[in-house]
Amino acid sequence: MSTPAPKSPTPAPKSPTPAPKSPTPGPASPAVGTAVPLPGSHWAEQGLPEEEEDDTDSTLGSDFESSTASISSTILQYRTINGRTYHSDNVTDGSYWGPNDEKANEMLDIFHHALTLSLDGRLCDAPLPDNIENVIDLGTGTGLWAIDFGDKFPNCNVVGTDISPIQPSWVPPNVRFDIDDYNKPWTYKDNHFDFIHLRWINGTSKDWSALYREAFRCCKPGGFIEHMDVSGTVSSDDGTVDSKIHAVAQWGPMWHAAGRKIGQVFLDDSTMIEDGLKDAGFVNINVKDYKIPLSPWSDDKKMHELGLYFYVALTQDLEGVLQYMWGTVMGWTDEEISIYIKHFVKELKDKTIHPYFTYRRVYAQKPLDA
Repeated sequence: MSTPAPKSPTPAPKSPTPAPKSPTPGPASPAVGTAVPLPGSHWAEQGLPEEEEDDTDSTLGSDFESSTASISSTILQYRTINGRTYHSDNVTDGSYWGPNDEKANEMLDIFHHALTLSLDGRLCDAPLPDNIENVIDLGTGTGLWAIDFGDKFPNCNVVGTDISPIQPSWVPPNVRFDIDDYNKPWTYKDNHFDFIHLRWINGTSKDWSALYREAFRCCKPGGFIEHMDVSGTVSSDDGTVDSKIHAVAQWGPMWHAAGRKIGQVFLDDSTMIEDGLKDAGFVNINVKDYKIPLSPWSDDKKMHELGLYFYVALTQDLEGVLQYMWGTVMGWTDEEISIYIKHFVKELKDKTIHPYFTYRRVYAQKPLDA
């Protein structure tokens, strides 16, 4: 019988250390060491992480649970694998990794609010005129972005597309939802949309260049496209995320490995978005990176709140998020996934670890003479 591997090191004492500073603009710092995808058996060998004596998430502060409950109460109003439902294969020829049931939809709603908070309440960064007429939101999910945009521009026709009919029926009169796969040839007219919006759709396409070319064809001359997404790489500016011991450092490598197995191209930390838009014909390309904490470890008020939202979003449905790609595709057992999740969540609760995602926002314009 093999000897179990040693458990992860005990986190450093929490109280004597000063409050960590918020992420600052600049190049993302990768996790310490070279992150490579580890098999599920690695986490099974680690065993369950040690539980805190006081199960009140003391590392996150005494107000953590009440803050989490407050977010849930204000936001969450409104093919089957292990009891979870996914999109219909009649809509798309590809495989999307996310469930489409109520629990997964609540996670999407929280992410919408978190990403809107990261933009200081803005729905986009592209310099749109007030008289726009036609807008499309690709991969709209539960449709909150499309609904909010329709409320802000009541004279604009807003279309949200998705492969699952999970959007509400009570929407502004200028908003509608189409069940459609944007990886297939678009049925929309040439030069039609003033604005094309994409957000958090990584791992949903096998050919980003083809997607951007269709967007260019359907975008009006002078119109804009904006894509905001994340590679999945978990970074830290102070070296507190170590790829050799931390579960959070495995997030990006595992997603990219699973994507390669089924032919889904995951956006990485390179210039894939801006290069793809440029090759499609777009000009005036503008790029900005947003650092977003994965938990409320920052002492900056906004970053602390943003980290709380992302913690709630990430931990809302980890089983559902990981079940298809890590289980069905990569072959992890339910037990391995469960143990990994416990390590992942424990690390997020530890304020001595300062992980963050870098969301890249790229907008570009179709030339007036196109």
